[in-house]
Amino acid sequence: MITKIDLNKVASYKTQVTLETDKELNLIYGLNGTGKSTLSDYLLKRTDEKFKDCSVLGLDENHEILVYNQTFIQENFFESESLKGIFTLSKENKEAITKISNAQKEIEKIDKERIKKTEELETEKISISKKLENAKNTIWKIKTDFSGGDRVLEFCLEGNKGSKDNLFNHIQGLTKSAVKPTKSIDDLKNEVQAIMGENAQKYAYVPKITFSSSNLEIEKIFDKQIVGNENSSVSELITKLGNSDWVKSGLKHLPEEPFEENVDCPFCQEKTISNELIENIKDYFDASYEADIKSIKTFLEEYSQAIQQIPNKTIFEANPKFETFKQDFEIKFSAFNQLIKSNKKKIEEKTKNPSVPKTLEDSTKSLEEVNEVISKINASILEHNDKIDKKATVKTGIKKTFWQIMRWDYDQTISSYLSDKGTSKTKTDLLNTAIKGFEKTILEQQSIISEQQKQTVNIEKAIANINDGLIDLGITDFKIENHKENLYKIVRGENKERIFRSLSEGEKMIISFLYFLEMCRGKQDATETGKKKIIVIDDPISSLSHIYVFNIGRLIKNEFFGKKETKKDEETGEKVNIWKYNYEQVFILTHSLYFFYEITETKHDERKETQKLFRLIKNNDGSRFQKMKYEEIQNDYQAYWYIIKDENQPPALIANCMRNVIEYFFNFVEKKDLNNFFRQEPLNTNRFQAFHRYINRESHSLGQNIFDYKEFDYADFKDGFAELFKAAGYEEHHKKMIK
Repeated sequence: MITKIDLNKVASYKTQVTLETDKELNLIYGLNGTGKSTLSDYLLKRTDEKFKDCSVLGLDENHEILVYNQTFIQENFFESESLKGIFTLSKENKEAITKISNAQKEIEKIDKERIKKTEELETEKISISKKLENAKNTIWKIKTDFSGGDRVLEFCLEGNKGSKDNLFNHIQGLTKSAVKPTKSIDDLKNEVQAIMGENAQKYAYVPKITFSSSNLEIEKIFDKQIVGNENSSVSELITKLGNSDWVKSGLKHLPEEPFEENVDCPFCQEKTISNELIENIKDYFDASYEADIKSIKTFLEEYSQAIQQIPNKTIFEANPKFETFKQDFEIKFSAFNQLIKSNKKKIEEKTKNPSVPKTLEDSTKSLEEVNEVISKINASILEHNDKIDKKATVKTGIKKTFWQIMRWDYDQTISSYLSDKGTSKTKTDLLNTAIKGFEKTILEQQSIISEQQKQTVNIEKAIANINDGLIDLGITDFKIENHKENLYKIVRGENKERIFRSLSEGEKMIISFLYFLEMCRGKQDATETGKKKIIVIDDPISSLSHIYVFNIGRLIKNEFFGKKETKKDEETGEKVNIWKYNYEQVFILTHSLYFFYEITETKHDERKETQKLFRLIKNNDGSRFQKMKYEEIQNDYQAYWYIIKDENQPPALIANCMRNVIEYFFNFVEKKDLNNFFRQEPLNTNRFQAFHRYINRESHSLGQNIFDYKEFDYADFKDGFAELFKAAGYEEHHKKMIK
């Protein structure tokens, strides 16, 4: 089962975004253009070069991903008049069926053993990895004991003090001496002191200064006069004031929560501040304004961090060769620091007064002048070091003896790890051999399945299933026929040539989805062996009329959603719910909030147990996923009103939008019992009885009311809808929303 999907550097996914799930059913809502097709295409073609920065966790060779999206439709319908055949198992050859069943059971049993051994292997790898880490930490004490400060033997660690891995590999590669070294560490320190007098030691080179944020100094945003939304109702006033920054700073003095009466203005101290004025001012400072402010603050933080990375002057002063160049260095180093600090101050001022343009100075030349002085210091150090090279041979001998002592002192740590490593290798080799044996046996059983299925495949069953699906949807003017071998063809009456191109977009969508449904149930090839199927369905209703939306939703629920079974717990004796699924995992993506709502489980406990909801959104930073609560579906409350007031919308859609609005407003917001209002006149008259029955959720959930309802009258429903709000005391809310 897929547990994590990372999308990065492809289409609208500009930076890495992650979708994490632990559920079998995953519903993703996103408007067109937010990245749904990119997600489904990735799961369809994960090895494509454009997805090289994307990844998915939870898959292995026993998983198969079946994806329904526009790519699937084009590959199976538009590029060829023929459809690939779908094979299903026939029950006629019972002997072959039995062999297949036994092989599948054997695979399941062996796979459990394989998984068990794989887990043991992983545990062993973690165990030896921890022992290695402990050994590295112990050996690292050499670095902490002999480097830093005035420790004269630090040169012995050159090349091996940068990482624990390097140090451990170095000492592990040394051969332990047969006898304990005669010299001690103190002896070596005295030898170093003897050849390393005050002026006889080699000096380290002075590092050049780097300033990683000099590129920010030419950012155009600092010259930009950042102002708010010109469409805001207060924009003209703020423009006349000529100081949006002053208005912005005043916002923090205003109440955060709505209030009933006007409050004092933080500037004039008069009761002129209303809720509406606050919202208008906030609207002025829109997303673009906030984005610019955020960018400036980010640049400030980056620039400040770069300044902090500049080495302290004491690092250079510590070198004996610094004194000669001290005056020149201090002048240019000070000038460079003043310049970048001045730039930082300008950026800080920009954050406080975004509307005031700021121009930053270029620090590149100033930094180059500082580094020129450092180059002169290093040239002097090179000259000094060349003069004492003859002492390098002595130091080499000291370094060799140092490591002989270390190898002797840390032998117990090294020997213990090497022993554990040998034992672990023996164990992991046995586990790997066992795992390969299981995998070989699984392949043998799969070969049996493949061979026996050649005797049992029945393409006619798949054809019948697809044609039955068309009839069930009320489509009788075309059907599927066997073309040749394992290919299908669409025919209409006596006309059997190029029929698919004559179908409407909705008809193409339906036939392609029925084809996909049959592909999920069956097999595409006679030799295909069973794998765990992960289903991805991307916008299956994008080109359909609303008449078919509910049918497709019903097909999806019946085929891909789980069935709840109640079983008795063997230990406790209590009844527990068990969910049975036909498939390993399902992902459904849609741009239709209405369809998303239809396929979402309404019962809270069952939804929490079986489904995970996501919202896919896109802004200037790219696409990203958000976890979504069921209640958040109601955020598009106004969209339902928009449909309700348009009598040209399909009746089924209008009625369902009315029901959604009523459920949201009365059940979720006001928590009032609708039945009380329907007992009042005129709602209790015969004219509004159909409307009353129609908004009942239980009736709708049968999946029949909306598209089979023949007595829908827009005027009756519209008036009943208005009367309900009026009876409940919310006539003004209805008038406002219906506008």
